[in-house]
Amino acid sequence: MNNAIFNFERPVNEPIKAYESCSTDRLALLEEIEKQSNTVIEIPLIIGGKEVRTGKMGEITIPHNHKKVVARYHMAGEKEVQMAIDAALEAHKTWSTTSWVERMSISLKAAELISKKYRFKLNAATMVGQGKNVFQAEIDAACEVIDFLRFNAHFISEIYNQQPHSESGVINRVEYRPLEGFVLSVTPFNFTAIGSNLNMAPALMGNTLVWKPASTSLLSNYLLMQIFKEAGLPDGVINFVPGSGSVIGNAAVPHPMLAGIHFTGSTNTFNTLWKQVAENIGKYRSYPKLVGETGGKDFVVVHNTANVDEVATALVRGAFEYQGQKCSAASRAYIPKSLWSSVKERMGEMLAQVKMGDVSNFENFVNAVIDKKSFDNIMGYIAKAKESNEAEVIFGGKGDSSVGWFIEPTVIFTTNPNFITIEEEIFGPVLTIFVYNDEEWHETLKLVDNTSPYGLTGSVISKDRKALNEACAALRYAAGNFYFNDKPSGAVVGQQPFGGARASGTNDKAGGPYNLLRWVSPRTIKETLVPPTDFKYPFMTYRNCDK
Repeated sequence: MNNAIFNFERPVNEPIKAYESCSTDRLALLEEIEKQSNTVIEIPLIIGGKEVRTGKMGEITIPHNHKKVVARYHMAGEKEVQMAIDAALEAHKTWSTTSWVERMSISLKAAELISKKYRFKLNAATMVGQGKNVFQAEIDAACEVIDFLRFNAHFISEIYNQQPHSESGVINRVEYRPLEGFVLSVTPFNFTAIGSNLNMAPALMGNTLVWKPASTSLLSNYLLMQIFKEAGLPDGVINFVPGSGSVIGNAAVPHPMLAGIHFTGSTNTFNTLWKQVAENIGKYRSYPKLVGETGGKDFVVVHNTANVDEVATALVRGAFEYQGQKCSAASRAYIPKSLWSSVKERMGEMLAQVKMGDVSNFENFVNAVIDKKSFDNIMGYIAKAKESNEAEVIFGGKGDSSVGWFIEPTVIFTTNPNFITIEEEIFGPVLTIFVYNDEEWHETLKLVDNTSPYGLTGSVISKDRKALNEACAALRYAAGNFYFNDKPSGAVVGQQPFGGARASGTNDKAGGPYNLLRWVSPRTIKETLVPPTDFKYPFMTYRNCDK
């Protein structure tokens, strides 16, 4: 019997590889990119640890070369979703009572496998399948995945050690039970790390899952499933079911044993799931826990004391890294009139140096957006700006879909603080700028707070501590992750737990202990060491106090 009292110490964040020219890391990654770009794999469903092939197929193409197919995948139907639910409920019987130390050991082994054995393969899958450049893939598919797996082990050991006070004659304890039922995870295309954590966070707390991955992230997500299995994750704990969101949701959401939904994606889709849960509320064994990180219309507000180079860098990096396909990407900026000319000039100098193209060319800062639907949507917003007398495209604005889904980094200047591109989420390489009068700083802070329904990320740039504090107070609910003198993206596990409120989600903060606590249903246990043997209390005994 293993009766050790164990604690997982706080880890350090995974070091980021630089992939310098001619380095062995760079050569190994390029070799893997070449291999995956010229191989067509078949991706099955994985249910109860077994590969399932439905024969209903979809294709995965490379964003920067959309005529090249790199994978064909089987799509789940209602029957397969039910199979996945059954497998998850069966696995729950043993996984929910497995020692937490054993569960953490699987997590740490998966982290080591990614760090040492699968780093280049997982990065390449993210680059080829999801269109990320080498740096964006490294910080996501390698470092953030590893950090989630390691830090969650540490946070969970801290959670389990949180126990109530026991007085003399009584032992009190809290059992952190997994939820009763299965968890449905719905993951997006833009972060491999989200695909990992939306499943492994609930799983490490003892839950079992049905996983609906985004079709455009299947290359990396399928590899994650293989890594989890190699790390020792038992069959049925996570069931991998690619396919139509409506088919999977319509089969899973009404199920009486739905215990929770772990979601990252659009606000509209999350709202739809929430409504479906409400419509089925009378069917469930327990109230499902709904945890979602959704949209964003993330801002940078600049004070007139800001450094121009710092502002331009924050805007170019914050808006255009990974083609703006981050829920945290800067998509609206408020710049004082006194700085606008200098900021515009400096941004222009930077954007003139930006190269766009294939992910295998590491000089490219910008690559293709994810697919045709995204390309058409983004270009539609740019067209609205070009057609309007309230807006002007001052940088970029062109798209080319002949080979890949390429859109230039685009900066729109508007005189209308409620122009469509400054209010609505675009999810692409588009930044809209509004210039305000310097003396209207406080009014501008109110404008920033009220312009968007979202509340995910934002930043303020200033040399003046008073201005920083004023922005922090005025924008208290405008961003769940708020940055001083930086871009509003790039949260690091264990350092900046991530999430927002308003229309941006439930703010359960992945990358910290808060999210993990959502995946348990605590039970308090009181043990009385010497139980009473008579029902009477002392106050019930009569005595004549006059004698």
